[in-house]
Amino acid sequence: MEMLEKTSEELLQAVIDRFWESIPLTWNQVRGHLRSIASQNFEMSVEQFRILRHIRNGCNSVSELTIAKQISRPAVSQAVELLVQQGYIARQQSREDRRCVKLELTLSGNAILTNIFDRNSQWMVEKLRELSPEQLYNLLSGLEILKTTFQN
Repeated sequence: MEMLEKTSEELLQAVIDRFWESIPLTWNQVRGHLRSIASQNFEMSVEQFRILRHIRNGCNSVSELTIAKQISRPAVSQAVELLVQQGYIARQQSREDRRCVKLELTLSGNAILTNIFDRNSQWMVEKLRELSPEQLYNLLSGLEILKTTFQN
């Protein structure tokens, strides 16, 4: 059946079906490639990569990482300690509350994350380069519609 011949409900169901066929597969490929870069090029575990990413995105304590990652405090503490030893994270004791230790990325930690994301972006460019300009505009338009639809 042609797309234009479908009823609104059939079209809506076709979009939902295509969403589930496309988005998880695409996300898993991108995420898997990121993890591969981290492990193969920087000998970094998935957990270490995730912790660096969470710190870059605003988690700045072991407690916040424990909540964000939903793993035990000892597991987070162990991963953080290794990243501190590798020079990717620095600990900063709070002046207001000496029990509170803030985590921040070092220049080296920031550089490694930037490198991983840049490599992944280049890989995505190579994948998307095969598309025609019209396909790229259609994809951009569709992604914008999806983002706008689910922002609320």
